[in-house]
Amino acid sequence: MNAAKLLPGKFVWFEHASRDAKKAQAFYGEVFGWKVSSFPISEGSYDMIAAGDAMIGGYDVRRVREGEPAHWRSVMSVANVDATAKAAAGAGGKLIDAPADMPQVGRFARIADPLGAELSLLTSFTDDPPDAIATHGRWLWNELHTGDPARSVAFCEKVLGYSVRAQDMGPAGTYHVLSQGGVDRGGVTAHGAGETSYWLPYVSVDDADATIARAQRLGAKIDVPATDIPGIGRFGVFTDPTGATLAVMKPSPSMPK
Repeated sequence: MNAAKLLPGKFVWFEHASRDAKKAQAFYGEVFGWKVSSFPISEGSYDMIAAGDAMIGGYDVRRVREGEPAHWRSVMSVANVDATAKAAAGAGGKLIDAPADMPQVGRFARIADPLGAELSLLTSFTDDPPDAIATHGRWLWNELHTGDPARSVAFCEKVLGYSVRAQDMGPAGTYHVLSQGGVDRGGVTAHGAGETSYWLPYVSVDDADATIARAQRLGAKIDVPATDIPGIGRFGVFTDPTGATLAVMKPSPSMPK
C-alpha cells in the first residue's frame, strides 16, 4: 500500500462547532452558497460543507462542551499526530482530545497552545487535498490572533514545524507569516487580539462588500467592515448568528499565490 501524500502544515478542514448547526447551515448557504452533505458515522451522521463538488468542512454538534461558545475549529495536517500532540503538551500546551483513529478519515487529536488557541491535528489515511487557487466559497487563509505573538510564534516553530518570517504592517504592527515546505499556510498577529487567543479562518469571495452586506442582512454582527489591505486584498470579519467569527477576503490579483 502506498503512503498517503500529506502536506504537513496545511489547514485541510474546518468545522463549525455550535449547538445550532441548522441555523448555521441556513446562514452559510445564503452567504456563500454552501450546501450540506450528510455522511453516515457510528453515532448517526455528520453534516459536511460542500462548496461546489468539494467537501471542505463540517458542522459539529456532538463534541461541543456544555457552555462552549460557537466557533470555527481549524484542522491542520501533521506527519504524526501522536508526536505532535506530545510535543504540544511538552511545550506548555494542553491536550484536549487524545490521539485516536477516526474510521475512514485518519488519526486525530485536539490541542490548545499555551495561550489557549485550540487547534485540531490530523494525519490522514488518504491524500491531503492538493493546493489550488481559492475560488469563491473556498478556504483562503488562517490567522492566529494572540496577545503574545513571540510566545505563539515560538510554539508554531517548535511544535508545528513552521518557518516564520516577519512583515511590517504599519499601524497593525508586525505580521508573522507561517510556512512549511516552502508554502505559506497562515499568519500570526496581535492586531485585534483579546484576552483569548484564537484562529480566524478566511474564506475567498468574489466581492467582499457584497458578502459582508449579505451576512449583515442575515443577522451577522460585523466586526470589521470591508477594508483594503494594500497588495493583499479587500477583507471583512463577521460573527454569524450562532456566535462564530469568520473572515472573508477578495484577494488582490497581485497577492502572492
